[in-house]
Amino acid sequence: MTKRTFGVIGLAVMGENLALNVESRGFPIAVYNRTSTKTEKFMAERAKDKDIKAAYSLEEFVQILERPRTILVMVKAGSPVDAVIGQLKPLLEEGDTIIDGGNSLYEDTERRTRELETAGLGFIGMGVSGGEEGALKGPSLMPGGTEAGYKDLEPILTKIAAQVDDGPCVTYIGPGGAGHYVKMVHNGIEYGDMQLIAEAYDILKNCLGLSAQELHQVFSEWNETEELNSFLIEITADIFKYTDPETNSPLVESILDAAGQKGTGRWTVVSSLELGVPIPTMYAAVNARVMSSFKEERVAASKELSGPGSSKYDGDKQAFINKVRDALYCSKMCSYAQGMALLSKASEQFGFNLNLSECARIWKGGCIIRAGFLDKIKQAFNDNPGLPNLLLAPEFKESILSRQDAWREVLVAANTLGIAIPAFSASLDYFDSYRRDRLPQNLTQAQRDYFGAHTYERIDKPRGEFFHTEWTKAAEKSLQVGSTD
Repeated sequence: MTKRTFGVIGLAVMGENLALNVESRGFPIAVYNRTSTKTEKFMAERAKDKDIKAAYSLEEFVQILERPRTILVMVKAGSPVDAVIGQLKPLLEEGDTIIDGGNSLYEDTERRTRELETAGLGFIGMGVSGGEEGALKGPSLMPGGTEAGYKDLEPILTKIAAQVDDGPCVTYIGPGGAGHYVKMVHNGIEYGDMQLIAEAYDILKNCLGLSAQELHQVFSEWNETEELNSFLIEITADIFKYTDPETNSPLVESILDAAGQKGTGRWTVVSSLELGVPIPTMYAAVNARVMSSFKEERVAASKELSGPGSSKYDGDKQAFINKVRDALYCSKMCSYAQGMALLSKASEQFGFNLNLSECARIWKGGCIIRAGFLDKIKQAFNDNPGLPNLLLAPEFKESILSRQDAWREVLVAANTLGIAIPAFSASLDYFDSYRRDRLPQNLTQAQRDYFGAHTYERIDKPRGEFFHTEWTKAAEKSLQVGSTD
């Protein structure tokens, strides 16, 4: 029997689809799943007549792979990945490579890289985005690890990745956990993007009273624009036209308003706090999902807590729709700017040496956040690799400045009518904070020094010089000096 070029462990939908993707590009595949009935079903149905060989033990799986072996692990992040690696490790030989294609925490990937490379094995932590369809037809791939290890995999990865006008949606991301870190931030941006779209929907539906058919039309038109053309806008338009066969009404209105999460958005927020990088749009998106989960409590509260007398907008309907479109684009720009700023800081802190232009480029196809304006982001960092913030790139600066009046009007209207818009608000707060040369944290620093002697810097002294005031004594002295008694 001909040895297999590539192996896949884990036959959930993503694992199956990636295996079929690799096989369709001309690479003989071996597959293994812990539950043999799952393997049998896959071989009898989706893998029938494909160049795929099933193994029913890890020992058999390893033996039918050609050396050096390349094994893609597609199991649940966390301890299941460690368990598979632990079972594989004694069966492998020097030079073999394990790829973790799940949503693993980058710190786990760093640890696994050290452990496996010490044993003479290669390890690649690879972010995979695109969902079920992307995995089958061409995802965006974010592999991190040793560059030599990536070069060995490059012939396969460039074939199975999504293809766009400037190449396959895969590139070497960086050492250690770089690939999974970039995928984590990708998912954080995805959280923000989805929440912003949900808020736009909330405003259009509840302030303007748009029907599902009208919402389908609006989002379809937005998807034709240069600013908002994207996968998420496209699928949102599709969602509004789907009729529930049980109720004969739009299915979206029958779906419980309690959103789940798998952790990557939360990890992004935690990392941003540790690195000291503000990403308020993503914070708001994560918090919105958490708030949504309090369904029963919210229902009870809705009977006790009232809002404004009216939730209906009484101005020009089409003009307001256009303003919501502009507000959505401005907010999206801020969300992506936050994500790229976090990647830049992580690259510096962890030695990832990320190419932000390439990160934007490989997100142009296959992945969930693929969007037309990613080409502009790619170009912005290509023109200026040291760009401190995306909002300072000429293209984006002009776009946001020309739309900020509409953006502000939408937020005022939503707040006046009692519609919660946490991500829209967080995005505007980010813009207003970033553009101001002076913020009120001078008072915060004075308070910290007052109660904890934490010291402060002065605007009229060099940075790095710290001062402390005995505030109580100073206040008493000031009172005495100012007394007229």
